[in-house]
Amino acid sequence: MNVAYYPGCSAKGSSKDYEISTQAVCRALNITLEEIPGWNCCGSTPAHAVDTELSAALCARNLDIAASQGAKLLLTPCPSCLSNLRAASQRMEKPEFRQRVNELLDTPAAETFPEVLSVMQGIAMQLDKENLALRVKKTLKGLRLAAYYGCLMSRPADRMRFEDPENPQLMEDLLTACGAEMVDFPLKTACCGAAFGIPERAMTARNSGRILELAARLDVDAVITACPLCQMNLDLRQTQAGRALNTRFHMPVVYFTQMLGLALGLPRKQLGLNKLAVSADKLLGKLDDPRLADAEGGQQS
Repeated sequence: MNVAYYPGCSAKGSSKDYEISTQAVCRALNITLEEIPGWNCCGSTPAHAVDTELSAALCARNLDIAASQGAKLLLTPCPSCLSNLRAASQRMEKPEFRQRVNELLDTPAAETFPEVLSVMQGIAMQLDKENLALRVKKTLKGLRLAAYYGCLMSRPADRMRFEDPENPQLMEDLLTACGAEMVDFPLKTACCGAAFGIPERAMTARNSGRILELAARLDVDAVITACPLCQMNLDLRQTQAGRALNTRFHMPVVYFTQMLGLALGLPRKQLGLNKLAVSADKLLGKLDDPRLADAEGGQQS
């Protein structure tokens, strides 16, 4: 499957581990990601709050580039980018809005834009659970994981069209197919504090802390996420979160692509696991347990 790809700004910096693991997993699954040339920032969190039309113009330019390349499908790993691209595509369906946005662009945008999906949805389109399970080379059996989607991946429901907005299951489906035990995680779509990590640090610490505290109470080996900002708040700011709740956390917060990569038997250096603030060594140690290898061999036989 060849698709257009919009990495987003975080992929080139703070979430480089998400980017390299996304690229590695997609290659392994025969999904060719064609990065759109000359892409620009989608506006991230603040742009749409400042000027809706300028925000849409940022996204429309990216969508127009993808359309000019003949793309029918555009994948992006970041929920914020996904939300902004989808919002712009919907708003551009209104002629008056399109006209105002086109005035901000060098040339009028294409009349039709490619469909925009998350990388997670793109992987699920390529392989169902049964076929993914056949690709597993290193079972995740023995790992107890919590899927955390964050507040943007599935909401607002009419824009994102990502399963049940309050209880999505796609990440659980993918990782269960790889052998992991996925716990019922009631805070899977709760907000971690998002971009308020700097202006409202205390609020972000409390929000992230309650998510980590629940994960710790459920005795999971890691929290699995698909959002660069969520991963940063839960991983990098874990000490702040612990102070807010008068406790200490040592919870690995890992991208779903990193877990898929492990299950597919990809070299760990291709997955960016060394870039995590909270070490995943204990998690990796469980995977290397020879008792798990014996169980895997028994399954394959």
